[in-house]
Amino acid sequence: MTSTPPPVRPAVRVTLGQLRVSEDHAANREVVRRAFDTASRARADVLVLPEYASGFDPRGTGREHAEPLDGPFVTLLRERAAQDGVAVVAGTTLPGTGTSHGTDGGAPPRAVNAVVAVDASGELVGVYRKVHLYDAFGHRESERLEPGPADAPPLVVDVAGIRLGVLTCYDLRFPESARRVVDAGADVLLVPAAWAAGPLKELHWRTLATARAIENTAVVVAVGQAGPGVVGRSLVVGPDGVVGLELGAEPELRTVDLDPEALAGVRASNPSLANRRYRVVPAV
Repeated sequence: MTSTPPPVRPAVRVTLGQLRVSEDHAANREVVRRAFDTASRARADVLVLPEYASGFDPRGTGREHAEPLDGPFVTLLRERAAQDGVAVVAGTTLPGTGTSHGTDGGAPPRAVNAVVAVDASGELVGVYRKVHLYDAFGHRESERLEPGPADAPPLVVDVAGIRLGVLTCYDLRFPESARRVVDAGADVLLVPAAWAAGPLKELHWRTLATARAIENTAVVVAVGQAGPGVVGRSLVVGPDGVVGLELGAEPELRTVDLDPEALAGVRASNPSLANRRYRVVPAV
């Protein structure tokens, strides 16, 4: 017996939560509650929150902000998702798996930059551990964080009949990461981020999100953090490269509808995924 795939809705409704996140975890959870309130009122299918939504320090976020998957942040996500019937994808920081790093063996343990996906029933359906650590533009994320395994299966979740694939922040600079998620079936790329501010950084953010949409004929929903040290500027880019929504630098919640038929139309007229001659494999 073959199973029948779930019907695709005429539109999938997404609430973008461009939040300002602080070092105060309890205060951040209250901000997340308000974001759920907005998503629920809008009858959203999924709420997307930024990278490091549980706790953030623009000078560098590490193990001091780590919480386990059964800690208060993910527990709140699961409770509110079940209560409101809204799936959620959000960045958080988890405890690391190792005890030390470096050649001297005396460095403290690191944390893990992760994105969790919770379905509308409150079940934790996936965790993506960030592969590309932000060791660029004067930052050294690897001093505080350990990378996720490059060969881990991509995180792709079904919401309302459309497939959502997960990247985070610095991954946006690596086209093979997006392609690998699309190869796993993603129609939409969700990119929670805390995109660091600096010269040309807003230009890079917008350009890279647009490029990932065009080259993969996929929708890109890039949700940035607002506040000190980060750019905000969340945006939704269609599979044809048209930016349909772009926020400013301040905290903001916005809801958009994604049209699966429009996505299918772009992929039919621009079959670049079918025409390509190369595959992406994890580096060893």
